[in-house]
Amino acid sequence: MLSVKMLKPYYVKEEADVIRVVLAYQYFSLSLDDKVYQFVPLESREIRINRQTQKVENDQDVFVFQKGKEYSRVALSELLKLNDFMTHLKSIIHPYLNGDKTPIKDEKIDQVIIELEKENIKRLIDLALKERNHQQFIDYTDKLKEM
Repeated sequence: MLSVKMLKPYYVKEEADVIRVVLAYQYFSLSLDDKVYQFVPLESREIRINRQTQKVENDQDVFVFQKGKEYSRVALSELLKLNDFMTHLKSIIHPYLNGDKTPIKDEKIDQVIIELEKENIKRLIDLALKERNHQQFIDYTDKLKEM
């Protein structure tokens, strides 16, 4: 009987259309015929999940597990049939699918940076007024007009 003993990602990489769960030694183990096998990255080493469909894209990939000198190859499609594997995988990718960590588009980032720079210049203008520094006031107001 096949079951998951442990499944932790080495790291999770977010891309625009895919979430990649990268696996490494000591982070993934299976119980197969009452023996615990450790994942070894000899063939596949990642699980790719499509953000839109939330389906695993590389289900034909094969993962290799080792116990001593004994190796066992298990297709990702077989692992996806296991309830405990799916439970682990869903808990790993949930924050990324939920939008909690969705990458912000570059235009939005640029817009936020511009607004922050404007607010900073306004504070510097206020400081120049407070200190009665006419030259800094002129410089900062000119800079604000340029934006």
